[in-house]
Formats: sequence, C-alpha cells, structure tokens
Amino acid sequence: MNALLIGCVMIPVVTAAVIYLAPGGRRTRSWISIGGMSLLVVAGALLLREVSRHGVLAEQMGGWAAPMGITLIADTFSAMLVLVAALVGLTVSVHAVDDIQDDTSAGGFDSFLHLLIAGVVGAFLTGDIFNLYVWFEVMLISSFALMVLGGDRVQLDGAVKYVAINLISTVVFLTAIGLLYGLAGTLNMADLAGTLPEVGNQDLVRVVSVMFLIAFGIKAAVFPLYFWLPASYHTLPISVSALFAALMTKVGVYALVRCFTLLFTGDEELVRGIVLTAAVLTMVTGVFGAMAHTDMRRILAYHVISSIGFMLLGLGLGSPLAMAASIFYMLHGILVKALLFMLIGLVASAGGSFELGRLGGLYRARPGFSMLFLLAALSLIGIPPLSGFWAKLSLVEAGLEREAFWVLAVLLAVSLLSFVPMIRIWAEAFWKNAPEPPQAPGTAVNPIGSGRAAPSDSRMVPVVALSLILLGIGFAPAPFLSLTDRAAADLLQPEAYVNAVLEPAGDAP
Repeated sequence: MNALLIGCVMIPVVTAAVIYLAPGGRRTRSWISIGGMSLLVVAGALLLREVSRHGVLAEQMGGWAAPMGITLIADTFSAMLVLVAALVGLTVSVHAVDDIQDDTSAGGFDSFLHLLIAGVVGAFLTGDIFNLYVWFEVMLISSFALMVLGGDRVQLDGAVKYVAINLISTVVFLTAIGLLYGLAGTLNMADLAGTLPEVGNQDLVRVVSVMFLIAFGIKAAVFPLYFWLPASYHTLPISVSALFAALMTKVGVYALVRCFTLLFTGDEELVRGIVLTAAVLTMVTGVFGAMAHTDMRRILAYHVISSIGFMLLGLGLGSPLAMAASIFYMLHGILVKALLFMLIGLVASAGGSFELGRLGGLYRARPGFSMLFLLAALSLIGIPPLSGFWAKLSLVEAGLEREAFWVLAVLLAVSLLSFVPMIRIWAEAFWKNAPEPPQAPGTAVNPIGSGRAAPSDSRMVPVVALSLILLGIGFAPAPFLSLTDRAAADLLQPEAYVNAVLEPAGDAP
C-alpha cells in the first residue's frame, strides 16, 4: 500500500499537466480539476486508513535505501493533513467554477491550483529536509502564479510583498540546510534524529535550529514575522484566498512541529519557551488586528494569524494532550477558514462590497445562507458543541495540566475577544438594514473582479459541504480526538517514524 504515498503526490501533478494539455474551454478544465481532486481525496482517505491500521508507512524512491535515497513517509499527523488538504482542494475547485473568470482560468488557474496542492501534499509526506525545501518552492511558484492571474494592480502589489518576504524565508531556510548538511552529513529526517545529538558542535546546531525557526516562522506567519499575510490575502480572488487561508500557513506550522519534535530536541525547555511566547503574541496580535478592520477579508486574514498561535500552543506546552489539542485545532482551522472565506465572497457578491459599512439586510433576504455564516463564525469562536470548542477545551485542559495559568488567561481572553469582529460582521452585514435598496439577485459584482456576478448554486455546494463536515466533527468528535491523540503520540515518541525509514533492509543500487 506504500504506492499510496506516491499516488498522493503524483495525482495533482498529473492532473495539472492534463488540464494544461486538454482541449476545450472553462467547463472542461473545471471537470478535470474536480475529478483530479476527487481522486486525491480517495487516495488521502485510503492513506489515512492504512496508517491507522498498519502504522507509519515509508517508501524509498528509486530503490535507494535511506538515508541515501529520497523518502516519502506518512504517519497519522501527515496522513490526516493530506486528506484535509485534498478536501479543501476539492471544495475550492467546485467553488472556482463560478468564481474564477474565463480569462483567469485560461491563464492556468486550474493547473496552478493542482501544482500548489502537490506542493502542500509533498511537504506533508517528504522525509527529507532538502525535499521539504523543494516542495516549499513548488508552493511558492504556484502561489505567486495564482496571485497574479488577472493582472489587477492591487493583486500585483500584494503578490510582490508576499514573494519578497517568502524569498527571505527561502534564503534563510536554504542556508540552514547547507549548515545542517555540513554538520551531520545527511538530510534524511529520520537519520538526522539520531545524528544531530552526536554532533560535536552543539552551539552551531542551536544556531541552525534558530534559522529553521525563523524560516518556518515566516511561512507560518508567526509573530513578529506575520506582516506579509494581511498585506496580500485581501487582494486575491476569493477562491485563492480560501485556499491560501486554509493551507499555506499550516504547512509552515507542520514544518515547525515536525522539525522540533524530531530533529532539534536537545534544548526542549528553551525552544518551548520561545515557541510558547511567540504563540501567545501571535494570538493576541491576530485578534486585535481583526478588531481594528472593517473589510471582511482583512478581518479573516488577521483571524488566520490568531489561529496560528493556537496551533503552536501544543508545541510550546509540549505535552501529549497539548499536542493533540493543537493538531485538532489545525484540522478544524483549515476547514473553517476555507469556509469563512467562501462565505464572505458570497456576502460581497450579494451586497456589492467587502466593507461592512456598505452591507446590510442579508438575513432578511437570505436567512438560510445567513445561518450558515453564523454557524461558521460560532465554530471559529469555539461555541459548544461546535468543532472549535473541543479544540479549545483540550488546550485549556493541557494548560491546566502544565500549570501554565498565564497562557490560559491569554487563551480565554483571545477567545472572548474573537467574538467582537465576527459578531460585528453578523450585525453589520446580516442583521442591520441595508444602507441602500438591495440590488436584484444576480446583479452584484465582486469588486475584486474575481468571479461571476452573483452567488450561484455551484458556489453554495462547497459551503454546505464544509458546514456539514464541521457539524459532524462538532457533534461526533470522538473519532477525530482519537486520531489526534495518536498523531500526538507519534510526534512525541518518534521511534516508529525513524524505524519505518531506517530499518527496512535493502541494498542501494
């Protein structure tokens, strides 16, 4: 079943090529895109099932035994993320059918979408630090292409800021990789887990770990390295914003968690202190940024930042319960951010603007749609029994277990403050009267120019699907909590991960 590892990486790559070469127009590309993403969802589900049944799966590319060859590996943590990334890719593909204009699609939107997903999945499944860098570059190139499609001046401005900061991260990351190879003589992560503690110059190992912390901190939008995100996410078409908000920063979080539970474990207390402080400051900065804005895209962009802090609390607290809670929050956060960005795109299409002051009366016009937004907002905030509640409850229990009372105080305060911007969106866009006579259905135009004129049925399909998934997680959390507990155990006791890579016998060609 290790062929599933290769399949999960190759399905989006092959789909991107097929879309690029396929004759036909927008609908043809859309159907191929949806079909490819559906196949990836199936492969991701099968991969998670196999990992749950048999433990960590590893595959050596080309028959070269580790640590010389390229390793693909999946444990519970990475397999869950692959499946959730595939689900987000599928919902975005469906949403884009009526959100992305024909000329933008002809510019390669669907192909770059699949290449971005390939980069995300590859980053989750690679067992080699250099190949993690390669997949990050695939993501960077694809994301830049998605940002500039359409050629709008605002988009180009946001894209330049995004790429400039991420290139700095790339330089730091690549420099750290070079130093790491010079110290350890290997870049295979399982091999590094045993090699790094034996390196004589541990001070230089600490320097390299700090460089990794900075590089991945930029990718994850951790305080104080987050400023590129709110400067760029509000400039994008909604389908692209939903994809970026759901996945891009989470790959940075994944890399931080993987590297600092597997590789750099020599100074646990110091690293945990730094990560915990950064996590708390990220939470606070994000929620205050969200409270300061009236553009729905900027509000949600800052909520993305705030959620990164919650995801890093597990690494900062360091206990199995905290790690499981953060993983649960990551899965919840990926889904709810994608859903909320799609919802505000529909709000802007119906109301003609992303600015709260120009909106109103949507509850009376579309009560069912309004309740979907309220559900997503309450899930983000963490109202019981929705999915966000279980993640935050587990984080509270982990904080009590560690007696980190100051962290708990900030966590609860940020959770309460997150009410303010989300309820303001509800009050301004849905509950108050429209500031002017509402436009007839089907005539409002998204001011970004990212989509067709009106919220269509096809754009409601992924919204309803994601809402049902979040409801299912909220009302039946036990299976998901069980998976996240296992994922946390795998991360904090990585022997199975290391053995899956290094133990299988095989001669290199």
